[in-house]
Amino acid sequence: MVLHINIDKIRTVVIEEVIEESPSVKTIVFNDRLSSNAKPAQFLMVWIPRKEELPMSVMISNKKDHAAITIRKHGFGSTSLFEKKQNDLIGIRGPYGNYFNVSKSLKNPILIGGGTGLVPLMRLSTVLSKMQRRCTIIMGAQTQKEILFKVILEEILSKISTNIIVTTEDGSYGVKGVVTDALKYILKKEKFDMIYTCGPELMMKSIYNLSIPYSIPIQASLERYMKCGIGICASCCINDKLVCKDGTVFNESQLSELSEFGKVFRDKSGRPSYY
Repeated sequence: MVLHINIDKIRTVVIEEVIEESPSVKTIVFNDRLSSNAKPAQFLMVWIPRKEELPMSVMISNKKDHAAITIRKHGFGSTSLFEKKQNDLIGIRGPYGNYFNVSKSLKNPILIGGGTGLVPLMRLSTVLSKMQRRCTIIMGAQTQKEILFKVILEEILSKISTNIIVTTEDGSYGVKGVVTDALKYILKKEKFDMIYTCGPELMMKSIYNLSIPYSIPIQASLERYMKCGIGICASCCINDKLVCKDGTVFNESQLSELSEFGKVFRDKSGRPSYY
């Protein structure tokens, strides 16, 4: 008998493990089969009881039928989630959204992420590893203490040809600078047939701009403020698109038509502001 679960109905899960990734970032692991089968770049709406509901990319877990979410301590909701402990309860809905497309003809992709934007790229890395695709990853952080998932990535990609480049803004580890500095350098030396990226929108806008003269296709997973995750509230709008329903992943053709990409964002009230 096949059990069909309504992804729009909140499911209560128990936090089984809390992993400290850095002083300001934690990963919460829980048992949920639907989440464990999420596609790269899909997200959950995570309910913190009596606090808030937040959109969170689905992180991988090495436990069967388990998934995870990675939180950076920042605002009221994320801080409330950051402070959760083992055996606490949270609610989840989803997974929602489209996902990174990996074609069979893909040969040499490059993955670029900053901070917790690396989360959907982790799930993508597992797909590329199974497909035995060579890949390059550029991962950015402010300092060495804030570098996320490097050891896990090395393990996931250990059986394929991989080039992992780490950048830190203060130069405490790897290449000094930001991910686009490393991208500018490597684009002059190597040809890629796809860019996958997730992270701060200004970063992704710069990556998109760099991709144009090299005619490299790009898929960017956008992060926007969301209240519902199912296309009702329109809080996550960018031009006439809703990130929760039309995304989170947009390709180069779609991005070219989004005049707000990298320029305009909206606060909790929906008022537009400029980066």
